[in-house]
Amino acid sequence: MEYRRLGRSGLQLSVLSYGSWVTFHDQMDDSHADELMGIAYDRGINFFDNAEAYAEGESEKMMGRVLKKKNWDRTSYIVSSKAFFGSRQNPAPNQTGLSRKHLVEACHEALQRLQLDYLDLYFCHRPDPHIPMDEIVWTMHNLVQQGKILYWGTSQWSGAEIMEAHTVAQQYRLIGPVMEQPQYNMFERYKMELDYAPIFRNVGMGTTIFSPLAAGFLTGKYQEGIPAGSRLSLEGFDWLKKRWLQEDRIQKVRQLVAVAGRLGTSLAALAIAWCISNPNVTTAIVGATRKEQLLENFKALDVLAALTPEVLKEIEDILQNKPYWDMQ
Repeated sequence: MEYRRLGRSGLQLSVLSYGSWVTFHDQMDDSHADELMGIAYDRGINFFDNAEAYAEGESEKMMGRVLKKKNWDRTSYIVSSKAFFGSRQNPAPNQTGLSRKHLVEACHEALQRLQLDYLDLYFCHRPDPHIPMDEIVWTMHNLVQQGKILYWGTSQWSGAEIMEAHTVAQQYRLIGPVMEQPQYNMFERYKMELDYAPIFRNVGMGTTIFSPLAAGFLTGKYQEGIPAGSRLSLEGFDWLKKRWLQEDRIQKVRQLVAVAGRLGTSLAALAIAWCISNPNVTTAIVGATRKEQLLENFKALDVLAALTPEVLKEIEDILQNKPYWDMQ
């Protein structure tokens, strides 16, 4: 396993990590979660990602039960939570968003569900235009000072919003955001490769990217329809179908499958390796539901060395979606 620094912080994350979005509670029970987290940990993964909104808090409860049972050395692993959407159906005012009240209470609730004394990483799960940036940064700074969280960051924020948070932190000499959790994969590239470029260059930022397989689309399993039991077959995920099941993207996936075949690997391993070949990626979160899937994801570590400039150009020629600055 390779380990990378989280931006300019001192924290080291495994380049592959394990997440629970959609899978925990919705697609697996405690025994499956225990098995897969155990495989991940034994193979060097040290970061486990979660959020208050995942399965309305049930995902964090499940991960907490597994961690309690495993009884691993707490200093050997990293756990995150994210706050914004809340964990309740039909939430009341102040039970969502990034107000000081919700950020503090969501942190306390996450600690209870995960059965932990502190969170290693705590994310503002979305930007909140209704809350002053001063309030958000001061709240996260205070949570760090209180020892309830160790590092804080953002998820799905724009580059401008992240820089505003840094400006506030510098103005008041507070602890600013260390990491961002964006979506990044072969078909979702704008933020990581263009919008965040000045941040990487000027202040530094770690990234815990999600959906490196585009919700399973980059495994190639959706070329001939939607398999039963897959993520896109779940009720309530029609928006994912609309995003990924487009004919031009399906054609590109078929060409990418051929590239993976020539390299002697799977499209899934190739797609993850392509993500972590970007030096600004600290870790890629995988969310396998089966042992076989998780072990296949680990092959990306071997494929990484095969991504020569020639192979990367071949992939680029297929994708034809590299973001660039429009100077017009």
